[in-house]
Amino acid sequence: MTQQRDFSRLEIKFVGDESQVHVLNRWLALRNEGLEERFPGRWVNNVYFDTHDYLAFRQNMGGASDRYKVRYRWYEAHELPAPGALEVKRKRNFFSWKLRFPADTAPCEKSDYWTDVRRKLLAVLPEQAGHWIESNPQPVILNRYYRRYLATPDNAIRLTLDMQNTVYDQRYKPYPNISHAGNMRRTVVLEMKFARSERVRASQLMRGLPLRVSRHSKYVICLRSVQGF
Repeated sequence: MTQQRDFSRLEIKFVGDESQVHVLNRWLALRNEGLEERFPGRWVNNVYFDTHDYLAFRQNMGGASDRYKVRYRWYEAHELPAPGALEVKRKRNFFSWKLRFPADTAPCEKSDYWTDVRRKLLAVLPEQAGHWIESNPQPVILNRYYRRYLATPDNAIRLTLDMQNTVYDQRYKPYPNISHAGNMRRTVVLEMKFARSERVRASQLMRGLPLRVSRHSKYVICLRSVQGF
């Protein structure tokens, strides 16, 4: 089990239409800070869990100062949940941290129902992680997107660039829906992460960025797109 908690880290998101990705790539390439690809680009997949009355969604929609999201994340082009990790994303005001619980075995096979997935997750995850699954039992959406990873040479400022976001509604199926994608706006999301001590440097890096600062929760955006509100 790995837990990550850092109240000193700031995260700022910039959002635009996916048609702007070429302009954004050019802007990134011209930065004097010498941004570098720190990890090969890859597909990121998530299943978001919530309460039956969507507490996490409502907290995020309302901008609650202390809020959370529960997701199971895995990588590459596997459609069904593969070996990965349960992640609890916590946020308090401008600061965020994650609780991360790795799962070395796939919690889902082709014929599995969501009840099977939850049972397998509870079997392989520690008790603390199981609490989050049991208190957030409803699989709400599955989404996937392609992510690039960049950073300054000293790794003090890190950036992720997400595009090709696709969502699959899970609310009305007893088994994972990976065949009927929802209709949603195509966006590009740049997220910048840095310590408070790097705020001045990060502000300089942001100059001329062709995207706008925006509150952006993929869970909220995806659920609103399938829910229609």
